[in-house]
Amino acid sequence: MTRSPISGPAGRVGYFVTHPNVVVSADVPVPRWPLSALGRDRMRAGLGLPWLAEVSAIYCSTERKAVDGAEIWAEALGLSPVQVPELGENDRSATGFLPPPEFERVADAFFASPERSVRGWERACDAQARIVSAVSRLMRGDASAGAVVVVSHGAVGTLLWCHLRGESISRRWDQPANGGGNYFQFTLDPPSAAQGWRPIDAP
Repeated sequence: MTRSPISGPAGRVGYFVTHPNVVVSADVPVPRWPLSALGRDRMRAGLGLPWLAEVSAIYCSTERKAVDGAEIWAEALGLSPVQVPELGENDRSATGFLPPPEFERVADAFFASPERSVRGWERACDAQARIVSAVSRLMRGDASAGAVVVVSHGAVGTLLWCHLRGESISRRWDQPANGGGNYFQFTLDPPSAAQGWRPIDAP
């Protein structure tokens, strides 16, 4: 796989964090789903991660579950999270809520055919280009001195990881099936990402 250029300060460290468990509701648009009590507890547990002491900026998507998670960490660190629409999950508005078994089948197809729109979903190749551009832009523009946290979503996180590792898009690189709440460390210059996902509440 040939990676397109991605710019960012040399050696600047980022942490891509997926929101943890949410309140699932067929009656509420997916971008408005909040974190569940478990999800909030897991974000608070993540405050024990040793690398959080290095963090000087937090960015998140505009989806409520990501905002909820970013606010918990930002408040504890005395920071203000910056919402960036382009950090949102792959656009699934064409189908809206899908029952879990059906969702998993469509998600499998999304990763398996990255240049095809599956049931009207944003193509994986387009979602990858968007998340790579958004992370590059915020890392390049951030004026703080420490590490940067991006609180976002699982599918686009996997797409970013694939780009940084030079891997073809595949669901084999997706986060664990633990309700979300996972992270990987990355740099843009040189492009690199940690070997795999780690849960935010791991001991």
